[in-house]
Amino acid sequence: MDSPKKQNFLQKLQGKWQLNSIKQVLLVLLVFALTGFTILFIKQPIFDLLGISMEKGGVWKTILYLLLVLPLYQAVLLLWGFVFGQFSFFWEHEKKFFRRIIGRKG
Repeated sequence: MDSPKKQNFLQKLQGKWQLNSIKQVLLVLLVFALTGFTILFIKQPIFDLLGISMEKGGVWKTILYLLLVLPLYQAVLLLWGFVFGQFSFFWEHEKKFFRRIIGRKG
């Protein structure tokens, strides 16, 4: 009796995300990575422009950070997804994300 072939990490992601190929998985991972790096590089100039120093923490700065960076991250994610031809995947990802935030099923 043959045992089923064990899936590697990329194959597991392909199944979880319901993607068509390993190439698509790699593109999605690339989009996530580029989005993270983009936010890393643009958040400081944005905070500087607004006159906000993030050197010292504080509850209000954390809230402000989340209110500014979270929507920016989502928009940049869609932008990079579009550039790499994965917009529909990330659009569905965004809709699920916002449904979870507002507490709706579907």
